[in-house]
Amino acid sequence: MNKATCELDTLIFGGGVAGLWLLDELQRRSFRTLLIENRALGTGQTIASQGILHAGLKYALGGLLSGSAKAVGEMTDLWRRCLEGRAQPDLRGVRILSPCCYLWRTEALASMVGLTAARFGLRTPAAKVAPHERPPALARCPGEVLRVDEQVIDVGSLLSELAHRHNDRILNIADAGEVTFTVSKPGLVETVELQRADSTTVFLLKPEVVIFTAGEGNADLRRRVGLSQEAMQLRPLHMVMVRGSLPQLFGHCVDGNKTRVTITSAVDTEGRTVWQVGGEIAEQGVGRTSAELIEFARRELPSVLPAVDFTNTQWATFRINRAEGQDPHGARPEGPVWRREGSVITAWPTKLVLAPRLAELIVNSLGKPSCPDATPSPLPTAYSLQSGDRGEGQTPSPSQGEGWGEGRIALPPWEVTDEWHA
Repeated sequence: MNKATCELDTLIFGGGVAGLWLLDELQRRSFRTLLIENRALGTGQTIASQGILHAGLKYALGGLLSGSAKAVGEMTDLWRRCLEGRAQPDLRGVRILSPCCYLWRTEALASMVGLTAARFGLRTPAAKVAPHERPPALARCPGEVLRVDEQVIDVGSLLSELAHRHNDRILNIADAGEVTFTVSKPGLVETVELQRADSTTVFLLKPEVVIFTAGEGNADLRRRVGLSQEAMQLRPLHMVMVRGSLPQLFGHCVDGNKTRVTITSAVDTEGRTVWQVGGEIAEQGVGRTSAELIEFARRELPSVLPAVDFTNTQWATFRINRAEGQDPHGARPEGPVWRREGSVITAWPTKLVLAPRLAELIVNSLGKPSCPDATPSPLPTAYSLQSGDRGEGQTPSPSQGEGWGEGRIALPPWEVTDEWHA
């Protein structure tokens, strides 16, 4: 049995946006770090995200103009600079699907009140859209239509852009025969051992700090190092998807202090427009079967978008759990949540837009790297994404960032769902 040892400052488990952004931040600060993922990058919560870089709409609707709204606003500014190449990480390769989101309402009184609250409460100004400038989908919506500078990004291209910068520091262990933690006491990890089922070589990783950013997978990782499951909560969603000859639309129908629907658009591999529908419809849909939710959505969407023709469209749903740090009341945490126990840090960004803030908090807590001028230890390249180990996804297309070997990005929900209904 051959053993190869690799000493690290930090070892990250989880290749979603939180883990990849953290990897980038640690690398730029000269930490000897490595990221481990056992599936396609972004699988689960990240690839299911609608890609909206929220500017604080939900806080404005709920009247929560506090540190939470400020934190979200600061992060949207950082994202904008990164997407323009004026800050690190340089994300100019990320596809921007829309520079803004639209807000509209229905005839209901609560909807009128909600739109007014959004207009005056958002940190980012909401501008009134002239009738002739409205997107076609909003042509017959009553009252004002507002435009807010919430950018919408292609999440697959974000994952690819972050990953290809650090190809040599990402390990895909989808085919690993064994991953073993050696723990001296709960939360104190001494080593992490990797061994392929078809290999006589064992890779022994010796990290100073182990960081879990695996979303829902954090529960199992915490169990394996002897930590409690009480740190995390799950808030489920049941999302709706519609595909066909639909107009492009990005935005929120406001109803009181809720977003009745939140719609983002994409184009699938067959050239069809796909709407991903979240908001209140997805939260209430948790208690419905897929058939029941589709039936409800067939009535709900025409009522909030009277100008859209849903003839010859197909419908599907998917379920996803939002994994977050524990809140005493089960509500969405106000910001990123992380906690250190021994040598283990467990982290949840709460929202896509807050991933940079989470990385900043964690990295600042670590102090300086142990050997800032040291040459990184050789990596177990037999597990590298460049070695040919492929997760459950797609080879990145040019729009997702070229030249990062044979690694895979998770496919979006509309590309893996088979149950479409006319």
